[in-house]
Amino acid sequence: MPQIQSIISRDNPLLQRLRKLAADPSAYRKLGELWVEGDHLCSACLQRQQVVPVAVITDTAWNGLGGLAPAHDRVAHQLSLLAVQAERVIVVPEALFKGFSVLESPARLGFLLKAPGDVRIEPSLPTVVLDRLQDAGNVGTILRSASALGVRQVVAIKGTAALWSAKVMRAGMGAHWALRLVEQASVDDLAQLQVPLVATSSHADHDLPDAPLPHPCAWVMGHEGQGVSDALMARCDMTVSIPQPGGEESLNVAVAASICLYESARRQHRR
Repeated sequence: MPQIQSIISRDNPLLQRLRKLAADPSAYRKLGELWVEGDHLCSACLQRQQVVPVAVITDTAWNGLGGLAPAHDRVAHQLSLLAVQAERVIVVPEALFKGFSVLESPARLGFLLKAPGDVRIEPSLPTVVLDRLQDAGNVGTILRSASALGVRQVVAIKGTAALWSAKVMRAGMGAHWALRLVEQASVDDLAQLQVPLVATSSHADHDLPDAPLPHPCAWVMGHEGQGVSDALMARCDMTVSIPQPGGEESLNVAVAASICLYESARRQHRR
């Protein structure tokens, strides 16, 4: 059984750290800790065999010592079962939990994890390169598609939304723990990749359905408004365009990434 502790003081140092993590999307880089909230993300974390040092649960969701959850509350029972898989369980009043929740409707359970350290680029893996993407929802959606479609590494160029921020993790739906995530990379760092770089462009070498796509490769997805930078585009081995018979000027970057990754996966599946 884990160690169980009740905290009722707003000034407790652990709760202060949680508020900092909730307030600043990139605070995990300084604090070395991640706040993962909600039963889905906590379950995904455990399924990927992650070590959980601390679970934080509200007294209304905890049915152990110091908890207020009634025995017949099935949701609380499930949340408590997740919590006890941590090394330490912190029980807090629901009002305090709301102070560091990153959700409009607090989920009553979260894990405090050790943040990943510096991760180096693995040269030969199928990869997605994110060039200064700003929207956390886009970034998380791309991570989810990448994991589902066989990509094993994501390299984020400096200026991209923080990969382990709460909003990106929510959009990623647990994909983070299936991927090698490299943050704060420079364009020059991409020289370490030993796979061809393929970018999407409206002025492309090939239409996607007819392109001689290399495998493995690194798909390069650019800034929502500015696209791929000139410096990065110059490093790309191929550019492709996605046919749009409906006549729209462009696609959302997360949608474009999913289409490209699916086409790569489809071709490999047929071989």
